[in-house]
Amino acid sequence: MNEKKTYLTPEGKQKLLDELDYLRTTRRAEVAAQIKFAKEGGDISENAGYDEAKNAQAFLEGRIMTLEQMLETAVLIDDKGAVDRVQIGVYVTVKEDGEKDTYQIVGSAEADPTAGRISNESPMGKAMMDRGVGAKCAVKTPSGERRFEIVKISWQPK
Repeated sequence: MNEKKTYLTPEGKQKLLDELDYLRTTRRAEVAAQIKFAKEGGDISENAGYDEAKNAQAFLEGRIMTLEQMLETAVLIDDKGAVDRVQIGVYVTVKEDGEKDTYQIVGSAEADPTAGRISNESPMGKAMMDRGVGAKCAVKTPSGERRFEIVKISWQPK
């Protein structure tokens, strides 16, 4: 089967492992207790508490399966020495309208644009991938086209 790879930084992988551990141990026990309590309330066919607990259990098990799949297909992103092209894991400084901003290119599982972490699959990430310093990029956004130039690529944020 051709599964989609999940690109993760070491920190991102640890975050997913921690979440998975919490869901398997603590959260599963909490949901099981909710179900038990709801069953004790009598007829489960008309028990809103029971329905809610079973929905929580279904959501929980779905999230566990998602995390397991992501970790199973994980490709670890790490510093690989000198870098002259934009790739997953690097920090890219761009100049747009005379202002500079730095972003880290990450896999979609770790994307957080408000924290400066953009996905390699986002329009801006796609525009920068495999390009070098001096490359000029254009991205269509809902508010219009953005044009910027790549001015620095490194494994470190500064």
